[in-house]
Amino acid sequence: MPRITVTVDGVTYEEDVEPRLLLVHLLRERLGKTGTPVGCDTSNCGACTVLLDGKSVKSCSVLAAQADGCDVVTIEGLGANGSMHPMQRAFHEEHALQCGYCTPGMVMAAIDLLRDDPDPSEETIRQGLEGNLCRCTGYCNIVRAVRRGAQEMGQAVSPS
Repeated sequence: MPRITVTVDGVTYEEDVEPRLLLVHLLRERLGKTGTPVGCDTSNCGACTVLLDGKSVKSCSVLAAQADGCDVVTIEGLGANGSMHPMQRAFHEEHALQCGYCTPGMVMAAIDLLRDDPDPSEETIRQGLEGNLCRCTGYCNIVRAVRRGAQEMGQAVSPS
């Protein structure tokens, strides 16, 4: 069994992993990062999106062994000192969730989107979140939340 070293939310872990173990299962079952949900297990919904070395990935489509030596940030790793990340706060304040199942993936994908475009248009946001599905909302509040998060993050020192 391969042994990997991965840093998750600032903590370094060494784990023996089966070659076929998915990153989402390592995060949830071994490391207790249950804020990253398993949505579809086929990379269609985006609920399991995390940041891998700063880029958003669907953790159900990444093998844990592929994360060896990488830095992973989950939804739990965003806030600092007990406060929410600006994007999390924006989703809350703009009521950009209903059941909340897709929210971790939406937040993580939005943060990655802003890395490349800190002031995206509505069209850019919709295209950037295209791989993340929500069955409850009409996406209007999600788009507003991303715009608000972008504004707040523009005033912040760092996006994560």
